[in-house]
Amino acid sequence: MSRLSSVVAGVLLTATTAMAEPQHGIAMYGEPALPPDFAHLPYVNPEAPHGGIIVEGARGSFDSLNPFIQKGSAPYGARAHVAESLLGRSYDEPFTLYGLLAESVEVAEDRTWVEFHLNPAARFSDGTPVTVEDVLWSFEIMGEQGHARYRAAWDGVVSSEQTGERSVRFNLTGDSRELPLILGLRPVLKKADWDGLDFTESSLRPFIGSGPYTIGEFDTGRFIQFDRDPDYWGADLGFNVGRHNLDAIRYEFFGDGEAVWQAFTSGETSYYVEYDEAKWVEQYDFPAVERGEIVQSEITHERPAGMSGLVLNTRSPFFSDIRVRDALLHAFNFEFINQRLNAGVPGRIQSYFDNSLLGFEGEAGPREVALLTPFLDDLPPDVLSDYSLPVGTDDLRNRRNLRTAQNLLEQAGWTLQDGILRNAEGQPFVFEMLLSSSANEAVTGIFAEALQRLGITMELSLVDAAQYTERLNTYDYDMIAHTWGLSLSPGTEQFNYWGSDGLREEGTRNYAGIDSPAVDAMIDAILASDGREDFVSAVRALDRVLTTGRYAIPFWYSPLVRVAHKAELHYPADNLPIYGYWIGFMPDVWWSEAE
Repeated sequence: MSRLSSVVAGVLLTATTAMAEPQHGIAMYGEPALPPDFAHLPYVNPEAPHGGIIVEGARGSFDSLNPFIQKGSAPYGARAHVAESLLGRSYDEPFTLYGLLAESVEVAEDRTWVEFHLNPAARFSDGTPVTVEDVLWSFEIMGEQGHARYRAAWDGVVSSEQTGERSVRFNLTGDSRELPLILGLRPVLKKADWDGLDFTESSLRPFIGSGPYTIGEFDTGRFIQFDRDPDYWGADLGFNVGRHNLDAIRYEFFGDGEAVWQAFTSGETSYYVEYDEAKWVEQYDFPAVERGEIVQSEITHERPAGMSGLVLNTRSPFFSDIRVRDALLHAFNFEFINQRLNAGVPGRIQSYFDNSLLGFEGEAGPREVALLTPFLDDLPPDVLSDYSLPVGTDDLRNRRNLRTAQNLLEQAGWTLQDGILRNAEGQPFVFEMLLSSSANEAVTGIFAEALQRLGITMELSLVDAAQYTERLNTYDYDMIAHTWGLSLSPGTEQFNYWGSDGLREEGTRNYAGIDSPAVDAMIDAILASDGREDFVSAVRALDRVLTTGRYAIPFWYSPLVRVAHKAELHYPADNLPIYGYWIGFMPDVWWSEAE
């Protein structure tokens, strides 16, 4: 039965509704930093000129223009540049939203309901107004038939209703403080644009949005361009001043990372994000750099390290035992690999929320202990300790850690027989390392050599982007290299990353196959936190469980992002947001000064 219940405009508000007041923004904790009449976001250039084009080199392909469903592969920009939400996020605060399609928002103190008041000026790109009916339909269709990221949040909505000519209310379970904000970021589509169409079917039909750009020319799988709407309704909003400055944003698709790099050096694309520190120093001497046509920018940030490394799929029988995962963690000689590939420059990721106040440090504090105590029987014994990653050596041998690894493998039932590691059934330890590009071949090659000394065979499989995506979605791999970017305000998305539902539900980002009641409970605690201290303790407790669970073998980390870009492209270098180079930064606040 549908939870969509529209009522006539002008309905009398309940007593609890009357107690709330419309606000220009909403924060996860505390109050928004900007006043109601703010002129622009603090990290933009309000005088930025309009014009120019930016071309991104994208790896992979696309076969759909519907980014709201599970089927197909849609380009990132179809959601980011075309579809707009009720509220917009400021990336200079941990998690704060300001009015966009909605000019104001009301929320219950216990967050059991949220009400949005639409901006009367809000329009779709065809000039028609954005209505409450569009909002209600969009939320319901995505919540019931859309991608898993939309369906999960919809479970927290009890009912929805129109409460005025331009106002809509969502009644919530109250289980999550974050849900009102998640709903504020839900894209709004034009209902009439989808009349007679099956929303769940992948399609190359350009849809109508209300955002600053419209879908322009494209060639399926090869390129797509988004053109700035000269009549964009929200151009003068304080939230948008200094943003969306480029006339066109174009994505050119390439088969692999090397092709993306070659396209940039030859001038086909506008910028390139470099994650290899040694390459940043040694290989940026091609002609365009020497002529000053390409500049190298280092953009700092204050967000958590996230997790970048080798992911061990615990659905695989090879990695279901934590002792085996711990053994491989010891066998990975980070110090030697980092020196060989990066001249030893970057530091190592120590935990998922490292580099921020959300990362755990030392022994668990009282709040963390209280949260984790009910689950200690099922958690690693060092979860409350001052845990740290194994430290290797500056040479390939890494003897001490390899001896530790061998002992752990023996405890897990794997023994060396004629140079081959086998279990009690005689099965050899031979697993697949799945890669979609050559970017991590050097790392995995050195690691494979170390594993051979333990009698383990790592077979490298390099597949194209389409195959990789399909196997990723169905968890058909033993090990992959992956990066999870994490924010200063983790919330519902953590279920998508680590929640136990993702053990079997396809399409989540629980690539490690984590099935832990403690993890689920810590995410619940994050979402139910009443204040900042409770929130920080819950995140640190989650960080402990993930890190000591040995689900990933961490790589290196840098508190800045290196971007090489054409000299005519600029960004507000003197007032960077705390998230730095992140969502909402490139190309949102960049501008072009091309002649």
